[in-house]
Amino acid sequence: MQQGTLMRKVKSKSWKKQRYFKLQDDCMTIWYQSKKTGKIESAFSISDVETVREGHQSEVLQSLAEEFPPERCFTIVFYGRRGNLDLIAGSAEEAQCWVQGLRQLIEPTSFPLTSALVSCTWIRDWFQKADKNKDGRMNFKEVQRLLKMMNVDMNEDHALRLFQAADKSESGTLEGEEFVLFYKALTQREEVLSLFQDFSEDGKKLTLLELVDFLQQEQLEDEGTEELAMELIDKYEPSETARARHVLSADGFLMYLCSPEGSIFNPRHRPLWQDMSQPLCHYFISSSHNTYLIEDQIRGQSSIEGYIRALKRGCRCLEVDCWDGPNGEPVVYHGHTFTSKIPFREVVSTLGKYAFKTSDYPVILSLENHCSMEQQEVLAQQLKAILGEQLLTTTTDGRVPTQLPSPEELKHKILLKGKKIGRLEDMLDGPMDEAPDVSDDDNGAEAEEERRRVKVRWTQHSPALQKDKESLAQALSDCVVYCKSVAFQGFQEARSHSRPSEISSLAEAKARKLIRDTGNEFVRHNTWQLTRIYPSGMRTDSSNYNPQEMWNVGCQLVALNFQTAGMEMDLCDGLFSQNGCCGYVLKPPFMRDEETLFNPSDPSSWEGPGPVTLTIQVISGQQLPKVANSKVGAVIDPLVRVEIHGVPVDQAHQETKYIENNGFNPHWDETLQFQLHVPELALVRFVVEDYDKTSRNDFVGQFTLAFANIKPGYRHIHLLSKDGTSIPPSSLFVHIRITE
Repeated sequence: MQQGTLMRKVKSKSWKKQRYFKLQDDCMTIWYQSKKTGKIESAFSISDVETVREGHQSEVLQSLAEEFPPERCFTIVFYGRRGNLDLIAGSAEEAQCWVQGLRQLIEPTSFPLTSALVSCTWIRDWFQKADKNKDGRMNFKEVQRLLKMMNVDMNEDHALRLFQAADKSESGTLEGEEFVLFYKALTQREEVLSLFQDFSEDGKKLTLLELVDFLQQEQLEDEGTEELAMELIDKYEPSETARARHVLSADGFLMYLCSPEGSIFNPRHRPLWQDMSQPLCHYFISSSHNTYLIEDQIRGQSSIEGYIRALKRGCRCLEVDCWDGPNGEPVVYHGHTFTSKIPFREVVSTLGKYAFKTSDYPVILSLENHCSMEQQEVLAQQLKAILGEQLLTTTTDGRVPTQLPSPEELKHKILLKGKKIGRLEDMLDGPMDEAPDVSDDDNGAEAEEERRRVKVRWTQHSPALQKDKESLAQALSDCVVYCKSVAFQGFQEARSHSRPSEISSLAEAKARKLIRDTGNEFVRHNTWQLTRIYPSGMRTDSSNYNPQEMWNVGCQLVALNFQTAGMEMDLCDGLFSQNGCCGYVLKPPFMRDEETLFNPSDPSSWEGPGPVTLTIQVISGQQLPKVANSKVGAVIDPLVRVEIHGVPVDQAHQETKYIENNGFNPHWDETLQFQLHVPELALVRFVVEDYDKTSRNDFVGQFTLAFANIKPGYRHIHLLSKDGTSIPPSSLFVHIRITE
């Protein structure tokens, strides 16, 4: 890896500034400084980098394609919503040096990253931060600075005692193993040690049978517990001698509790675990609104990055607004606003490249078509030419569907949602009034009645058909198969005249009114047809509505502004973090039954299994991050709030008291309890805030998951940032009980 390189940092075609980039000695941090002033402009950690793209793989670099060859260009992509960094190196060799070096640093190593290795990484990281004079040693003044950085407000005498205990050489400084000793003393987990000793006869180790007792009694593991205990010892016990004796030390016990197996999220539900052979309408589907925007709705930037980020997060329904562009090329932007424009061709190319990198299951492209007939022909041509076999242009079996196909049947397919001329059966079976074959009198009578109703309906709608023919290109219409957009005329009208392959889109306010007035009908409607919900046009700041109330009635495509962080996107990420992050989550059985009595506003009308009680003991927190832009030396006063999002009767939140001046290892030991009437729809959100008695509390971290994915027992909750990215090693330690 180059230790320092002069490169161009690019923000637009006209903004190209030379900056000196350098990898720090810790191999974890990169900073860059102005060539003119020498001032360090910014720095970022390798852990912030998600990937590196070579060549002209951003709009900015594409706009410079004639000026700079792809071999000299690359893009650094960060986790979360942080903007990308586009760079142009002085030569292809320099570019490759940075690209390959960064990839080596960010990509997983060939050996498993154990808790011990993670711990060593963090010890080194803290040492580098605190060792201000960079002499490889730490004096007591630097230790005091370290404690402030780690969010610890510790008594000076106690800190000095820890320092002197670790200073085995009595040199007045800590180095190497001495600092490791100091760090371990600092991070001693008394609450975990106490739990360990409750099950250990000698207080030093857990035998295989003692570990089995813990797994059965506290973690409520009921299958293959002896095999599981052996696996955990082999995986997390750092001592070879202890592993050979099939025992678990206190260090191994802590590593297990901090591992995926010790997480609150059931590890069996992380990979694909649900039935994917049901009709599309039986799933909640991760959906984005105005996907091309990465800022606000009025002046924000339109970018293919919006599509890449959404698809990488498992989004399966994307939106594209198409308008006539110059030189016969349609463009994508938010019409009648000052948002920037991108060619439709680039959006489709991006979709073809990224659609199935995160998930194999179908992508729905929701097309808002504002183009002339001529440019609609171009839309159709580009969709077919660029996507090829990926674009679905006929039904899976060539027949008129009586229900929607399944995600499994539509793997690696892109479905276009939009207006369509006539009906799907006209493409497949010829004349619309042709009666189906019948074999008995009863069926013949039913078919005759159906034929009569079809003719009446066709006559009634023929003016609309003629209007569609005049405003919609046939080639584009033919690209729409299972997702024909139709205006919503009421549930009775839909039941009488609509088809499973039709879909209505509703603004959030209209959806709320239907939920309030006809909740059960809405649930029934969503058992056989797709419904898309989108944000109010008044949300010009790209804010979001609460998706939970829409999921409560089974709406599948609840479209959110993915670019805007907050509680609403936390709920979305929480729901879709299961099932392999494939973007599809199977609805509970009572939301897939066309005769269901379920109404979220009145759960008592539905004969469910009865309420369950969720009891959460919030025990402690570990290395909680400081609040962004906080004062130097400030230490947070953390509290934990637990929120239940579900049907109205289940909506609730409770919080702990706040702990003064301790973000490093706060202890709450408080118990919160909730009763859930419809746990199948509940999401549980854990939020850590910095208490402020004079203003709103500041956000520290959160974690959200579906109630169905909670693993009871002693569990760690690994916190996420406002952007939904992990903030290791920040976590909460809790004890979970679920009773009926």
